Amino acid sequence: MVLRWYQAKLKSAPLLTQSITTAVLFATGDVMAQQGVEKRGLSSHNLARTGRMAAYGGAVFGPAATKWYAFLVKRVNLSSKNGTIAARVACDQFVFAPVNMGIFLSTMAYLEGASPRERLSKAYVPGMVNNFLLWPWVQGVNFKYVPLEHRVLVVNFVALGWNCYLSYLNSSGGADAQPTKGKGKEGGELPPS
Repeated sequence: MVLRWYQAKLKSAPLLTQSITTAVLFATGDVMAQQGVEKRGLSSHNLARTGRMAAYGGAVFGPAATKWYAFLVKRVNLSSKNGTIAARVACDQFVFAPVNMGIFLSTMAYLEGASPRERLSKAYVPGMVNNFLLWPWVQGVNFKYVPLEHRVLVVNFVALGWNCYLSYLNSSGGADAQPTKGKGKEGGELPPS
C-alpha cells in the first residue's frame, strides 16, 4: 500500500517526492551518526546539525541527483549495455561525486560558521577516497538493475550508512576518517555521490 502510494507520487510529482524522501533519509543518517557512532545521547543531540542535513538533502542533493540520473539516461548511451553502465558510473564518480562532495562540505562549513576552505582541505580527500571504495559498486548495480525513478531512493537507502560515516567525518573536520567510539565534535554531515 505504501509502495503504491509512493509510486503514484513519483509519477505525479517526481522531483518533490525524491526531494522529500532524500531530506528524511539524510536526516536519519545524521541521527544515526550522532546517536549510534558518536553516542551523544538524546539530551546532547544537535538538532541544528540534523536540520542542516535534511535541508541539504531535500533542497540540493535530492533535486540534483534526480536531474543527474535523468541526464545520464538521456545523454550517456553507448553501443553496448555494459559499456553504457560503465560510462554512467564513470561520469557519476568523476563528475557528480567530486562536485557534490565539494559543494556539500563548503555549504555545511558555511552554515556552521566554519571555514569552507579549511573543511575542504581536511575532509575532501578522505571523503573521496572512501567514496571510491563504495559508490562505483553501488551505482553499477543501481544503473544496471534499478528503474530510473527508483535510483535516488536506492542511493538514499545505501546512503543511510554512508551519511552516518560522512557526518562523522565532517564533524571531526576530516581529522579521522575512521569513526571511533565516544563523543564527536560539533559539525555537519555529507551526502552520497
